[in-house]
Amino acid sequence: MQADAHPDIRGIRDSIDNIDAALVHLLAERFKFTQRVGELKAESGIMPKDEAREARQIARLREIAVASGLDPIFVEKFQGFIVTEVVRLHHHIAGTETEPDVVA
Repeated sequence: MQADAHPDIRGIRDSIDNIDAALVHLLAERFKFTQRVGELKAESGIMPKDEAREARQIARLREIAVASGLDPIFVEKFQGFIVTEVVRLHHHIAGTETEPDVVA
């Protein structure tokens, strides 16, 4: 029996698709703000990476995850992925990015 054969799966998957689209829109909005932060940091000579802020955010998001019934380790990994991209963007804005390592 295929998964789509169950009558409830189609509707649930439609809901998942809607949530995925909302997440993409939210990430796009988030990155508009992080771009502006990167511009302000570059103008002010502030380093792209803020480890103290990152640690506070991870702690805060882990608490939210636990309260929401979501695995805090997953949330920390997800946030880490986002922060890595934000820092890369901030380095780009500041003109301090380095060439990626080339594997031969």
